[in-house]
Amino acid sequence: MKHLLGGIALLFALPATPVSAQTVCAPGTYAASDGDFVVLVKSPAVAAPGLRYLFRDGRRGATTDAAAPLTCGIGDVVVGGKHWTPIAFRETPATFDSVGTKMTGVLIEPPGVDAGRPLVVMVHGSERTSPIGGLYGYAMAAQGISVFVYDKRGTGGSDGEYTQNFELLAEDAANALGQARGMAAGRYGRAGFFGGSQGGWVAPLAATRTKADFVAIGFGLVASPIEEDREQMVSEVRAAGLGDDAVALVNRLSQATAGLLLSDFRTGYDKLDAVRAEMKDKPWAAKIEGEYSGAIARMPSDDLRRIGRARVDNLELIWDYDAVAALKKLDAPLLWVLAGEDREAPIETTRGALLGLAKQGKPVDVYLFPRTDHGMWEFTTDANGERQITRITDGYLKLLADWIKRDVRGPYGRAERLTPR
Repeated sequence: MKHLLGGIALLFALPATPVSAQTVCAPGTYAASDGDFVVLVKSPAVAAPGLRYLFRDGRRGATTDAAAPLTCGIGDVVVGGKHWTPIAFRETPATFDSVGTKMTGVLIEPPGVDAGRPLVVMVHGSERTSPIGGLYGYAMAAQGISVFVYDKRGTGGSDGEYTQNFELLAEDAANALGQARGMAAGRYGRAGFFGGSQGGWVAPLAATRTKADFVAIGFGLVASPIEEDREQMVSEVRAAGLGDDAVALVNRLSQATAGLLLSDFRTGYDKLDAVRAEMKDKPWAAKIEGEYSGAIARMPSDDLRRIGRARVDNLELIWDYDAVAALKKLDAPLLWVLAGEDREAPIETTRGALLGLAKQGKPVDVYLFPRTDHGMWEFTTDANGERQITRITDGYLKLLADWIKRDVRGPYGRAERLTPR
């Protein structure tokens, strides 16, 4: 979940018809008779006339890929020799006010009227891109759920300044749920939130500020941004095969950089200089990143005093945010799905906190997908230790939808349930 220096989300194929001989694909969501589906959307990452596709089982790619497991017909798609037909969603644009700011969203509803259908508001990660017209809202709606997606303040069609202030973002999410409820009146039953990545901080907090019937989280953290930074560095040194001395050193670096952040870069330089001196003769130390500590350690103190806050602390992030306290206030059922090898949001503190809440009687369901990275991505690892993502892990999208519908019937790919039923 990159907060500051960057920005918190496949294929076995049948032989494909040459692109030149195919009908150009039309954006939409196409369903098989057994409920399987594929979403096709325009994407800046895919050259026209190609579209990005996402199957329910997590396969993802471009329709123009030579190995794409689908071909396009006139008004349908063909998968494995079978014709999948379009789902006629009802899509209603909306604007709403949140803390004096005009926000933009879209309500996506499956065909027909069902007063018991769940309604979910999708809460963003740290990205600045618009979710409107994206894959995930349609993937949820294709599974019988009404979905409200909206642009974060300062992104897409929403006004305001981009921020990572959890308190303000939670107000926006709560207001989005109120807007969605009004628009879908008489056509939904339970209503709540789904949050991915940074949304794992925002969605539970939003659910303490408005009536929510459920909260579902994917690859989020129950830890502060400071703890996230520390755990990322620990993960880095462990991945490099280093021992306890290196772990202790990056822990001291995290403490030093946290001191700067919490003092608005006014104090803490002596402690940082002491850690820098320890790191000086460690060849591996130059490669340490974390969320921000590696960059801070490599900036001269004079620069940190002058521009540190503007460079690192310019998004109103609550560095020592108490995520556990927010979850203790939450009464709604909570689903939390962990990526087992998440390098961006290491899971150890989060898993321990969630299992502790479950033991205290909180209605928490925790699942883990092994061998997945942030975003629930499966991956391969090259000779240099670099990961190449392949697909969203099978079972993740279906687990989210089934849990929201209160119809969990495993197994879900390789998912492991960590809490008792």
